[in-house]
Amino acid sequence: MSVALEPPTQGIEIVTIDDAFVVAHKPSGLLSVPGRGPDKADCLSARVQAEFPEALVVHRLDMETSGLMLFARSLDAQRALNRAFEQRLVGKYYVAVVTGIVESEQGTIHLPLICDWPNRPRQMVDHAIGKPSTTHYVVLARDETLVQTRVGLTPITGRSHQLRVHMASLGHAIIGDSLYSATPPPDRQRLLLHAAKLSFPHPVSNEPVNCESAVPF
Repeated sequence: MSVALEPPTQGIEIVTIDDAFVVAHKPSGLLSVPGRGPDKADCLSARVQAEFPEALVVHRLDMETSGLMLFARSLDAQRALNRAFEQRLVGKYYVAVVTGIVESEQGTIHLPLICDWPNRPRQMVDHAIGKPSTTHYVVLARDETLVQTRVGLTPITGRSHQLRVHMASLGHAIIGDSLYSATPPPDRQRLLLHAAKLSFPHPVSNEPVNCESAVPF
């Protein structure tokens, strides 16, 4: 398995802040929430809560994924934002670089996903008992020399590892993916997947909130 890039050892980058929420940038290699054991205590939620003790987790990103992550600043705001996610009122847009040349300019992937328990945290496609999962993709650029394609990804559902499994299922694994790529990535190769845009209704006013984060690759 490849060794992921080490995230910054401390500090947070605040993208947007409001009385009701905080949007922070999560670097690749940093956990979203604490894992098991003291060696996994460092995470974005702990760093945000060190500065904003009232901050509450609303959603998560894979450790290897970078980009926008939303926190509520009260229980009422957390409930409102959780409802927005459940009702699919939250817009999420990712940018990834995948192996190979994606021929279609755009498309939609409908593949049901479920945890591959013997090999967790891997997820897998299962048409019998998998949960419905949908991802829209659009080609942003093709690199014929490196045989890579930059794509924009819009998940309609929010399954674990959804974008990674869906792109791998097309034969175009995300570069740096140690779980779903047919060829193990080289050491120090980060996963080229970034949560670039996040939109949601304000948890108090219901006004639209739009956040963006520059793609670091």
